Amino acid sequence: MPDAPAYQVLARKYRPQTFADLVGQDAMVRVLSNAFEADRIAQAFIMTGIRGTGKTTTARIIAKGMNCVGPDGQGGPTVSPCGACEPCRAIAEGRHVDVMEMDGASQTGVGDIRDNIISTVSYAPASARYKIYIIDEVHMLSTSAFNALLKTLEEPPAHVKFIFATTEIRKVPVTVLSRCQRFDLRRIEPEQMIAMLGRIAAAEGAAVSDEALALIARAAEGSARDAQSLLDQAISHGAGETTAEQVRAMLGLADRGRVLDLFDMVMRGDAAAALSELSGQYADGADPLAVLRDLAEITHWISVVKITPGAADDPTVGPDERARGRDMADRLPMRALTRMWQMLLKALEEVGHAPNAMMAAEMAIIRLTHVADLPSPGDLVRRLNDAPPPETASPAPGPSPASGPAPAAPPQAPSGGAPVGRGGGTGSGSGGGGATVLAQRPDDALARYARFDQVVEMIRANRDAKLLIDVETGVRLVAYVPGRIEFEPADSAPRDLAARLSGALQRWTGVRWAVSVVSGGGAPTIAETRDAAALSLREAALAHPMMQAVLDAFPDARIVHIRTPEEIAAEARADALPEVDDEWDPFAED
Repeated sequence: MPDAPAYQVLARKYRPQTFADLVGQDAMVRVLSNAFEADRIAQAFIMTGIRGTGKTTTARIIAKGMNCVGPDGQGGPTVSPCGACEPCRAIAEGRHVDVMEMDGASQTGVGDIRDNIISTVSYAPASARYKIYIIDEVHMLSTSAFNALLKTLEEPPAHVKFIFATTEIRKVPVTVLSRCQRFDLRRIEPEQMIAMLGRIAAAEGAAVSDEALALIARAAEGSARDAQSLLDQAISHGAGETTAEQVRAMLGLADRGRVLDLFDMVMRGDAAAALSELSGQYADGADPLAVLRDLAEITHWISVVKITPGAADDPTVGPDERARGRDMADRLPMRALTRMWQMLLKALEEVGHAPNAMMAAEMAIIRLTHVADLPSPGDLVRRLNDAPPPETASPAPGPSPASGPAPAAPPQAPSGGAPVGRGGGTGSGSGGGGATVLAQRPDDALARYARFDQVVEMIRANRDAKLLIDVETGVRLVAYVPGRIEFEPADSAPRDLAARLSGALQRWTGVRWAVSVVSGGGAPTIAETRDAAALSLREAALAHPMMQAVLDAFPDARIVHIRTPEEIAAEARADALPEVDDEWDPFAED
């Protein structure tokens, strides 16, 4: 009794044997067909594309087409190799002596190129029309191997052809690419993939549902080999009749309808229902990481449908899911979808590294539900503007409204006059507040210190931090003239402040300074003036209706920092690009 033929996997059993068998590569087939018919066959080809699109298969078909002699032994190069002649059969079985296949991933060195190609390329083919060298994963060759190949690749003998295949075309040197005719093999479209899988399933006598074929096509991501391998596995898993549920279980996928349910719960902010659904899918065998990937895929799909409604007509998606997708695209704002996408990317990274994937997935779902209905800053401002004004509270004891800062909208810094700041002065030569101006002494060495704030800047420039703090917080200026200072000490002023200040100023200027302490009449300290301005600005901000609406909506909110319109304008000027003069054109006419 003869032995039964050995089982052959579908990816090998249904490997294309002619250009007509190639799926989804019509542009390449058309160019090659025209080249063969016109006898304009290039000396070198390079095939590039993702895994499983037929790069190596195309290389073998080209080799068969160039060496086919037909059933009668009289044929020439053809785009439809007969598959029956000895060259066709030998090439298909990988045993033809004149068609040499080389694995660029394992034979990467210049020695491999020298031994396998350079040393044999000058010899005529033993039995075929052309001697053909096929190098798979050519991008793995070393730089020296590429360099050794260049001269032969540029001027090969007439009987030699090169065919390269690669998934990383960017890693192939430009010097090699320029010597090859390039073909980019496209991902196979879902419709073509489903049709191909249906034909194979029918040829195998296997009953596979259309939804199961769609799931396989989506999981293959455009790779025919991956799709055929998954179909092979699905047929074995289904034991004669394969359903979508069995394919989902095989791939570790959750029911897409249930994932849409979970997505809807998350976008509604229903954390309890979302966690319950996630637990149910996990109990049914779904991988938490796969569930989050499905959520990300749905987020992307709905976002695309929102921009281009025609994208909903995806053949790998069922009609019910298409209707739900269109409805969600109409209801959900783009800002919520983009925020969902960003958070899912972060969640996928966390789940992939977490010791317990389910716990990490649950925490991700909780975060997603809590931010799903969070308003955008623009929406928040509109809500606050539309909110009714808060009830006016009874005035608290304190200064009368006339004496306090008037509410402003928006809050602005005090304007007009000299700035209230580090120097404490409000005018030229004035010590600020109630300070009087004494008669000026004609001293050239002190001419640069006409105002007390210039003295403060001198202390700052000499980096005496302790003296600077003591002066800003402890000096209530009474009178100032260059070389003479009278002040009333604040409660926090150290007793030796006058002596330390006098000595420091004499060291820095070389002129004797008279610093005296009086019992009263002093102006507010620099720190008090500065804090009063900030306090006034803060009170004005708190009194603004917009700020009151914010505090009503968010009772725990607090003011961290206030920027005045002048500061905002200054920052804008600092960030602006400098103007560039027109470049000089030596050829322009005067």
